[in-house]
Amino acid sequence: MKDVHKIFSEFKKEFPEIHEKHSALGEAVHQKGGPLSEKTRWLIKIAISATGNHKRALETHIHRASAAGVSEEDIKHALLLLIPTAGFPTFMKSYAVLKSIKL
Repeated sequence: MKDVHKIFSEFKKEFPEIHEKHSALGEAVHQKGGPLSEKTRWLIKIAISATGNHKRALETHIHRASAAGVSEEDIKHALLLLIPTAGFPTFMKSYAVLKSIKL
């Protein structure tokens, strides 16, 4: 998958060894960290990014989830679950990110 954010491409170019190690850790945790399904892992990452107000990570995780076969309806449901747990404003920020992305 291509980089969604230009700044991430710049980071990879400037710090290739750090990027490689960071990427390897992320891949190991995502693929071999436990029994959760691929779909579930991406939905959790979307929720974490949303509640942490990490817009760039949320955009990236939405793109990656979609590429892995997670439906837009599943993503919307994950975001709706933010309302009673993280609050309506957090949902609205995250929902705006989803709506800004062409899936």
